Amino acid sequence: MKARRASTYTLHVLRHPGGVGSFTDWAAFKKDFWAEFFPIDPAKSATLVLRNREQYGQGKQMLDKYIDSFRALVEQAAYPDGLQLCLTFRDGLHPALMEHIDNLAEGHSDDEQIASWYKVAWDQWQLMEIRQELR
Repeated sequence: MKARRASTYTLHVLRHPGGVGSFTDWAAFKKDFWAEFFPIDPAKSATLVLRNREQYGQGKQMLDKYIDSFRALVEQAAYPDGLQLCLTFRDGLHPALMEHIDNLAEGHSDDEQIASWYKVAWDQWQLMEIRQELR
């Protein structure tokens, strides 16, 4: 949950004419809260995030955080292992890391095994950090 969204929601509730009292009971608040912060279909939402190449990717975050968030989305989306999943992961990598992996002559990842991609990405990330190529 994003802090900004939670803050906006809280302000909305508190500024509402009835404030917190506008909810008839705990169940009414809980229903409103869940509707605001939890999607109806989490698998579909996770899939849409994974497929949105313009908004989702490693960016400037550390590789381990990207892999962790990617794994969580894959789990939530029930996305099957295979070429499409590996390409989705690859396309989200830091551009320098993606290029480094694409140029490997040996030790390239298996194109259909996501675990292989995680390992190769991690190995190459560490090598690039040592060489200070990630600035």
